[in-house]
Amino acid sequence: MTDMFRMDKPQPRLFDETVQGVIGKPLDRPEGLLKVTGRAPYAAEVPEANMVHGVLVRSTITRGRLTGIDKSALEGLSGILGVIRSPEFVRNSAQGMANEAPIQPEDHVAYFGQPMALVVAETFEAARDGAHRLRLSYETEHAEIDPTTTSEIDTKPDSFGDLDSAMAQADVTIDQKYSTPGQVSAAMEPHASIAWWEGDNVTLRGSYQMLRFNRNELADSLGIDPENVRILSPYVGGGFGSKLGIGSEAVAAAIAARELGRPVRVVMSRQHVFDMVLRRSETHQRLRLAAKADGTLLGIGHEDRVSNLPGEEFSEPTAMATHFMYGGENRLYNHEIARIHRTPSGSVRAPGEAVGMLALESAMDELAEVAGIDPVELRLRNLPEKHPEKGVPFSSRRFEDCLREGAKEFGWENRTPTASRREGDWFIGCGMSGAGRANMLVPSEARVTLEGDRAIVETDMTDIGTGSYAILTQIAAELLGLPMDRVETRLGDTRFPGASGSGGSVGAGSSGSSVFLAAKKIRARLAEAMGCAEEDLTLQDGIARSGNIQKPLSELAATAMTEEGGIKPGAMGKEFFQAGFGAHFVEIGVNAITGEARVRRMLGVFSAGRILNEKTATSQCIGGMVWGLGAALTEELQHDPRTGGIVSRDLANYHVASHADVPMIDVRLLPERDDQANPMQAKGIGELGISGAGAAVTNAIYNACGVRIRDFPATPDKIIAGLEALGR
Repeated sequence: MTDMFRMDKPQPRLFDETVQGVIGKPLDRPEGLLKVTGRAPYAAEVPEANMVHGVLVRSTITRGRLTGIDKSALEGLSGILGVIRSPEFVRNSAQGMANEAPIQPEDHVAYFGQPMALVVAETFEAARDGAHRLRLSYETEHAEIDPTTTSEIDTKPDSFGDLDSAMAQADVTIDQKYSTPGQVSAAMEPHASIAWWEGDNVTLRGSYQMLRFNRNELADSLGIDPENVRILSPYVGGGFGSKLGIGSEAVAAAIAARELGRPVRVVMSRQHVFDMVLRRSETHQRLRLAAKADGTLLGIGHEDRVSNLPGEEFSEPTAMATHFMYGGENRLYNHEIARIHRTPSGSVRAPGEAVGMLALESAMDELAEVAGIDPVELRLRNLPEKHPEKGVPFSSRRFEDCLREGAKEFGWENRTPTASRREGDWFIGCGMSGAGRANMLVPSEARVTLEGDRAIVETDMTDIGTGSYAILTQIAAELLGLPMDRVETRLGDTRFPGASGSGGSVGAGSSGSSVFLAAKKIRARLAEAMGCAEEDLTLQDGIARSGNIQKPLSELAATAMTEEGGIKPGAMGKEFFQAGFGAHFVEIGVNAITGEARVRRMLGVFSAGRILNEKTATSQCIGGMVWGLGAALTEELQHDPRTGGIVSRDLANYHVASHADVPMIDVRLLPERDDQANPMQAKGIGELGISGAGAAVTNAIYNACGVRIRDFPATPDKIIAGLEALGR
C-alpha cells in the first residue's frame, strides 16, 4: 500500500523553483499524433483472436416484468451462438465514485430501453439481425414518467436565516422560475467493451473514466474478487460523466465471454447510448433574490426539482454554486427528486453548476436590470469575504479580477441599452455571467521509475481527451529535470496504481499530485546520491547540479529508482473552501424575422490555481464554453409522453453545437497559486468553462432584443413568440 500524503497544511511552491521549464507551457500532447493519424487504439479497435460479437436488446415497455424470451425467430440463422440473459445487464452506475446503481430485481423493467438480453453471433451483422428478431414478452405495470405530476417526490430542504422576511423587507426582489431540459453526454466514442477470460481472471478492454472504481463494480457484477479483474482503457474518446461507472455493455460482454469461452465484443450504437446510458435530469428551478437598493443581496432562495428512478441515490445538485458564489445571509434551498420511470439520471459534465448556474446567473441579470445596476457591478458588490454558509475562508479566489479584466478585454463599457442596437434584420446585444466550480481532492496513487536519463510514469488514470498524458508527463519531467521526450506515461491499466480517475475535474490535481509526490521522492534520492540537501539540488536536461558539482542522471540512476506517491484529502479541505472562478462575456445577434440567435464572439476569463499546461487548459475551457452555448441554444432531450422513452436519440435529432454555431472563442487564464489545494497549487478547470456560460448567451439575447428566456434552450420559436409579445 502506497504511503498516502495528507493535505493538512499549505504546501511550498516547488514548481516555482524547478528549472526544466515545462510546467505551465502550452505543450503538445505526447499521444496527439497517434490520435490524429488514427493509430491510437480505442476500446473496440483491438480485436482478440476467435472474438465474437454481441448486440444488446432493449425493453419495449416502461415498467413491468419480463415473462418470456421467444428465440424461435433466430432458429436457422447463420452464425448465431446464443442469447445471454442476466439481471446484471441493467447495472449502470449513476455515479462511479459514490454508488453503484441501478441494479433491478431479476426480470424487472424500470424504464423504456433498459438492456434485457444479449444476442451473440460470429459476426456483428448476424448479432444485430438476431437482436432485431428476438421477441420478449412482458407483464406491464403502471409507470409515472412526468416529473411535474408524479406522486412520489423526495424532498431535501435547507435554510439559513429567514428568506421570506428578507424578501418582504428588500428594496428590490426577483422571484422567477426557470427550466432546463434533459441532456446527454454524447461523447464521440460510443460505449464499447471487449472481454475475455483466462481461467478465473477476466480482462476487459473498455471505454471508462475511473478504473479503480470500475474494476470493483465489474467484479461485483460477476461475483468475483476484484483481484481477478483487469480493465484496460488507454484511450477514451470522451466521457463527460457517461463512463464514470461500469455499463451494461461491459457486464454483458464479460458474462457472455465466460459462458461461451470466447472473447466477446459489445459496441453500443448511438441510439443504444441514448437509451441505456445515463442522462442529465431536466430541472425546474425557482430563484428568489432579495436586495437593497444598491444591489447588495439580503437573501437567496434556490428551489429545484429534478428526477431519477425510484431508489436511486444520485440527484442533480442544481444549487451547488449558489451556496458560495454570492453573499446574502438569508438563504433557502429546497431540493426535490421526482421518482419517475425514465432512463436513469446521473453525472453529466459539471453536474449541478451546468444547469443550476443557467438559472442563478439569469436571475442575477434580472436583478441588475430591475435595480438599474450594471450586471458586472452587481456581482462585484456581492462577493462574500468567506463562504456564506460555512464561514470558512476561500483558499484562493480571483473572481473579482476575472470580472474586471474580462469586462475590460471584452469592451463591456460599450454595451448599449436593451434592444437599442440593430444591424439590418439583426438585433445585437451583449451579456455576461459569473462562473464557479468547487475544487476537490480525492485519493490517488502513481508510480514513477527513473532509469538512467529516462523515466516512466504508471497509474491507472485515464485520458478522456483532457490531456492527462501531457500533464502527467510534464509533472515528472519538471521534477526530474528531463525533456518531455524522455518521459513515458502509461495510463489506463488497473495493474498500475489506482488513480483518482477522470471526473469532477479532480484528475489533474489528484492524479497529478500522486505523480508529483512519487517524483519528489526520487529527487530526494538523487540529492542523497549527490551528497547535498534536496533544496540545493538542480535538475535540468538530464544533469544534476549542486554547488560546483554536476553529474548526469545516467550515472546517478544507473540502477533504476522506483517510487510510489499517494495523496488524500486533509485539513485544508475543511479549513478552506476551494473553487475555481471565472466570467463569461458574449456578443450575439438575434434575427428579427426568424428568431435565430447567433453568437458573434465569446470571451471567458478564468482563475484555477496553477495552470499545468496552457494549451490543454485553454482547450478544456473552450470545450466547456461550447457546451454552455449548446445548452443555451440547441440541446434538448425529448421524451415520448406515453412511454418516457427518448425520441431525440441520435445526433441528428439531439443538436449539439457544431462548427457553424460556434464563433472564435477567446480564453484568458489568470495566474494564481492555491497553496491549500495540493502540492502543485493547481485546481480543476475541466468543468469550470461550462459553468454559467449558457446564461451569458441568454442574457445577451435579452440585451439584444428584450426577450427573456427562462425555459431553455432559446430556440427560434421561443424568441419569435417573445418578439411578437413585445410588438417587435
